[in-house]
Amino acid sequence: MGYIIRRKEILNNSVVRMDIEAPDVAKHAKPGEFIILRVDEAGERIPLTIYKTDGDLVSIIYQIVGLTTMKLNEKEEGSEIATFVGPLGKPSELAGYKKALVIGGGVGSAIAYPIACGFKKEGAMVDVILGFRNKDLVILENDFSKACDNLYIYTDDGSYKEKGFVTNGLEKLINSGNSYDVCFVVGPIIMMKNVSIFTKKYNIKTIVSMNPLMIDGTGMCGCCRLMIDGKMKFACIDGPDFDGHKVDYDEMISRNGMYKDIERKKRDEYCNLFKGN
Repeated sequence: MGYIIRRKEILNNSVVRMDIEAPDVAKHAKPGEFIILRVDEAGERIPLTIYKTDGDLVSIIYQIVGLTTMKLNEKEEGSEIATFVGPLGKPSELAGYKKALVIGGGVGSAIAYPIACGFKKEGAMVDVILGFRNKDLVILENDFSKACDNLYIYTDDGSYKEKGFVTNGLEKLINSGNSYDVCFVVGPIIMMKNVSIFTKKYNIKTIVSMNPLMIDGTGMCGCCRLMIDGKMKFACIDGPDFDGHKVDYDEMISRNGMYKDIERKKRDEYCNLFKGN
């Protein structure tokens, strides 16, 4: 028996939210944790962060970028996916802060949302910066506006709200006299790297949520290894949260690009198969 899709919502042209009926996962899930799913019995395993839970439902948000997310997106409400395992990883440590800054880039905003909610639940004042390439890609604005004290949205081209990158927003807040106990960042690796470089100058504790290549999610395959302060760690069991000032981002960028050509080939083959029909 598979896991039933109870809701499907198109957030923009490439990002989709699904609510999956998975009571055991929903019961135990905490901010920062993730699941691993397979669309069908022969499918690959992919990790996705838990966006939120509601009763027996677990919400995930994914971007349609490769073969598996294309197959997942073909599923509609009422249909099933084969496996849905979790929660996995270590929950984010959110207690003990008075003022937190949460930064999300692109679809990484879906990971940032439960973190912002978690900080708020623990009694912290929460500022949020979200960054997108353009207005059409902005997601979750209404949810974030309810989950934080101040929300700042930046678009690369200036088509919505402020023009610039999340680092521009961060610099503006710091120069305006804001100080933070902690900064949580999730998004493209280069974005997390640049934010971490900036926060290090101001001695702001910075936590990043890492999403390297992953297969089993239990530390056995070693696929999700990354270097933290010169030591090997595994994102699935040691993370996904790590000290942003200690991550070897360049090594992460290199590893994450290892199978791009293969992924692109599989996706194109799948698309061409349907075009042929």
